[in-house]
Amino acid sequence: MLPKCCMLVSSNSGFRFTSVIFLLISLMIILLRSTLVKSFALSSKAPVKQGTVKIIYSPKFLEHKAPYFHSECPERLSRTEEFLRNVEGLEWVEPSGSVSENRLNLALSLVKKCHLESYIKEVESIARSGGGGLDFDTFIHPKSYDIALLAVTAWLDAVDSVLMENKPAFALARPPGHHATRKRGMGFCLFNNAAIAATYALTCGCERVAILDWDVHHGNGVANIVEDMSSVRYCSLHEFGGYPMTGPSDERGKEGNLLNIPLPSYTTWSSGYGDAFVQSVIPFLRDFKPDLVIVCAGYDALSSDPLASMNLTPADFRTMTELLKSEFGSKIMWGLEGGYDVIEIPKAIRETILPFLS
Repeated sequence: MLPKCCMLVSSNSGFRFTSVIFLLISLMIILLRSTLVKSFALSSKAPVKQGTVKIIYSPKFLEHKAPYFHSECPERLSRTEEFLRNVEGLEWVEPSGSVSENRLNLALSLVKKCHLESYIKEVESIARSGGGGLDFDTFIHPKSYDIALLAVTAWLDAVDSVLMENKPAFALARPPGHHATRKRGMGFCLFNNAAIAATYALTCGCERVAILDWDVHHGNGVANIVEDMSSVRYCSLHEFGGYPMTGPSDERGKEGNLLNIPLPSYTTWSSGYGDAFVQSVIPFLRDFKPDLVIVCAGYDALSSDPLASMNLTPADFRTMTELLKSEFGSKIMWGLEGGYDVIEIPKAIRETILPFLS
């Protein structure tokens, strides 16, 4: 609709002339805006859609919980969800597994490609029998099997967001997964979400998928699953000597596709972490020319984390995303792994996604 001032009628010829000029200028602005919108939509090299990151989350993820105090607690998500609701430019969606049985079936078929069926049945059996533990610190709630499958669908949805919509996405899901090997879960992890997401991406047209793990602990499970996959590269920055005591720098994988960067305790961004990221991580990923970068986004390298001794700040995660964005554009997705300071995790996640928000 034209501005009301353009519809005024006056006997004054000067006023009529001014109104006509105003009308023509308004029409030119409308036409120019329409042309710009169409050219953006039709561009084969559409840039990242500014101001939008997809957050894939369900309150059902809060139902995976231990019968006792545990660091991997529902508050990690509930506080983050509450905090991020105040951030503009986020698109909140439920994981597809919440409404689609077919999607859950797809998730299970992919889980079976990454884990032994005997292990999958063990997790389901423990859950259906009222819950229990895989080991001293990896618990299974009666609902954990179903929630773990739902978490897998969240990671798959994040892959779809990047590949189909050119939109970065964050799977705000739990339980985590990067410690789960083919044979067993451990370290709070049940199914290996990152390896499963990479396997899925390779069926969606990707030729090469990179996994970057900035969790403070080495993702031994991811390495175990992808070490013989030439189409996947895995890079882990982790605290030397920390759980699970794996990830030495000389371990390169059967296909030369692994890069482990163990760092001393109390490392800060300026005292070594930043140099490792710029000089080792980025070249390792860049040379691979990945179609998708999956980030195992753990936040236990924060200086305040109770289970580790590294010294990163929330702002350092923004810097890492900025570096990734400069190399790989919008071909990035994140999925939550560790991080146990429930006050600082939300801030660090906000910093992680801010480079993609206008």
